[in-house]
Amino acid sequence: MSAQKVVLDTDILLEHLLHREGASYLRKAMNMFFCYTTVFNAIEAFSVARSKKEIQAVDDAMSALKVLGLNSKSAKAAGRIFSGVSSAKVTEVPALIAGVCLESKLPIITLNPRRFRGVKLLQVVRAQMLDRNDMGLTITVK
Repeated sequence: MSAQKVVLDTDILLEHLLHREGASYLRKAMNMFFCYTTVFNAIEAFSVARSKKEIQAVDDAMSALKVLGLNSKSAKAAGRIFSGVSSAKVTEVPALIAGVCLESKLPIITLNPRRFRGVKLLQVVRAQMLDRNDMGLTITVK
């Protein structure tokens, strides 16, 4: 049986970089799933890194994940999201992330599910679920 695949949102990456005690949600997810992120999550993470040390920390976190990019199919999915929701519900970057997730047929794990509340078909998993189901969490892709 192959490992279940998920996308990790930017907040999971940043929580890992700021985490002090125990396992971060990134580490928990990587112990349970084959983890991806998107190029848009990477852009967001690098955008908050200020020092060389912070940039290196983001770079190190990125090297532990597969990074999904934008192609014509995910652009089409993102375009449908942009045209189908009001700008008050989903901002541009989350819509792009959601488009990549939908095209890849992968759920996203996040600390902030509201960020994707306007995307009906996207399976959004609260990161806190990783705390409750140590290795027992299965995510069903719709």
